[in-house]
Amino acid sequence: MALDTGSSFDYAYASSDTRFPRSALNNPMNTLPADAASNRATGEPRARARLRVAAWLLACCALVLAMVVVGGVTRLTHSGLSIVEWQPILGTLPPMNEAQWLETFAKYQLTPEYHKVNQGMGLAAFKGIFWWEYFHRLLGRMIGFVFLLPLLWFWWRGRIDRPLALKLAGIFVLGALQGALGWYMVKSGLVDNPRVSQYRLTAHLGLALAIYAAMLWAALGLLYPGAGAIAPRQSSLRRLSWTITAVVVYMVVTGGFVAGIRAGFAYNTFPLMNGHLVPPEIFILEPWHLNFFNNMATVQFDHRLGAWLLALLVPWFWLKARREALTPRACLAADLLLGMLALQVALGIATLLLLVPIPLAAAHQGGAVLLLTAALLANHALR
Repeated sequence: MALDTGSSFDYAYASSDTRFPRSALNNPMNTLPADAASNRATGEPRARARLRVAAWLLACCALVLAMVVVGGVTRLTHSGLSIVEWQPILGTLPPMNEAQWLETFAKYQLTPEYHKVNQGMGLAAFKGIFWWEYFHRLLGRMIGFVFLLPLLWFWWRGRIDRPLALKLAGIFVLGALQGALGWYMVKSGLVDNPRVSQYRLTAHLGLALAIYAAMLWAALGLLYPGAGAIAPRQSSLRRLSWTITAVVVYMVVTGGFVAGIRAGFAYNTFPLMNGHLVPPEIFILEPWHLNFFNNMATVQFDHRLGAWLLALLVPWFWLKARREALTPRACLAADLLLGMLALQVALGIATLLLLVPIPLAAAHQGGAVLLLTAALLANHALR
């Protein structure tokens, strides 16, 4: 939503290259014409509207970040299969009395996870895993309402134009699909094997980050409308920043498979994998392509490979950015990207060496979102 800057005026140029409306040259009071004053008066409310819409989108991004972290804790505490039904409306309320708790627990006792993993679990222990999954689903519903209701209000009040409204409506549709995909993931663990499919888990995580990235990019477009001007020699820096973003996405995908098959509990050494740069078990499964999704050695090696690539690319990007005359925002984005990578790598190594403690593993999953954020900030600053 671009501001009307008054470019339709017939401008004359003084010798100092300062632009003045031609009508102002003949105005003894040196006042702006009526249409210019009107443009300036309406420009400020439009700018405030952009800021409000951007703030709303950033708040939604914060909720999605919380959703990803809570989802990680839900997985790490083996709580994801505790609710065996998907009731988008009725499921908003938890069990309210002892009879409802016993009914819910009885349904869980019919699942493979109860028989093969939690045989003999009591009601109190069941409540412990139930609340994590319930809060995860409740947060998802909350995000839907926090996104949809302001979207309708902003559209009704004319605060967003039609192209942006259509993009945001598409994001809402993706959010609805995300809820359905989450249940599709849970269903995979309610049949025979009390573990959700690593393919569905990775798709669930990937879609969450796609929604997050789309909202963040829309917010940045409102905060910083228009493309910045960069020199032709800086186009290589822009390509490098997008390459880094692609590697971060690769890290997220491989991290989803690491979580899905619990590969973080194997090869708990660094920098080598049990004494090997490349573990000898990397291609033991047949057919060979299954190793990339089902083999702990291969999946963890792929994830580490992404970390090594970022450890090379991000400092290179930072050094190149320091040599160019970039905007302060672009320089800050480069600094944030380097700092966030250092933190994320440290979290990943600590999580691995300490055998995946829940607080560190959840922080590492949240760190992936923040690393993606830093990469997108750099991309946007170098448009």
